[in-house]
Amino acid sequence: SRDQAAGHSALDGVARTLPALKRASKLGQRAATVGFDWSNAEGARDKVAEELSELDDARADGSADAISEELGDLLLSVANLARHLGVDAEQALGAANRKFEQRFRGMETAAAKAGEALTELDSEALEALWQAEKIAP
Repeated sequence: SRDQAAGHSALDGVARTLPALKRASKLGQRAATVGFDWSNAEGARDKVAEELSELDDARADGSADAISEELGDLLLSVANLARHLGVDAEQALGAANRKFEQRFRGMETAAAKAGEALTELDSEALEALWQAEKIAP
């Protein structure tokens, strides 16, 4: 197109200083303005599954660079899935962080009340504490 020939991109103006997840969402929005997008959330979800499979392949190969690249692709795909679902990925991740922190702190408190430290517990005991925190009011 004439805009691209003149050095303009649909991605121009997406601030590089944004948090990476927010920037991924905005880049996806901009790409969608020129038709580079999935037609529905199912297409975006399929892309997440594809990227997860590629991450598994990279893990099997053992290349740290490939693992990092595929994990980045997976995160970008998840941001686009969130956009298709009408969810702000940055806000959703912030809420998940807060929920995780609350539950983890609850695990620490429960262990301390039992006279234990999390570092002293095996994976089964840690999982039991986690499950208890998930159902705690």
